[in-house]
Amino acid sequence: MLRYTLMRLGIFAGCLVVVWGAVYSGIFPRGFGDSNFLWVLLLAMVLSAPISFVVLRKERDRASVRIVGRVDRMKANLEANRNQEDVADDSSRAQSQPS
Repeated sequence: MLRYTLMRLGIFAGCLVVVWGAVYSGIFPRGFGDSNFLWVLLLAMVLSAPISFVVLRKERDRASVRIVGRVDRMKANLEANRNQEDVADDSSRAQSQPS
């Protein structure tokens, strides 16, 4: 997940540099007054989102497979712990019952 996040931030940073250059060279319009920085950030986010969606599809799928595997292992461990508790509880009840 860290790799995916860093790749996503890298795409955003690249888009931010491109948008900043395009705004200051006059290709894209400037923001009103002091909102120019916010305008550049907004344009960079709008451009980086679909690029990340397409370019990072395989990495997102790999991360998803890893997360599903971890969740399945955690569920199996919880079930094993429950079974151990049930066995221990049943044996203690059997020992405490009069013969």
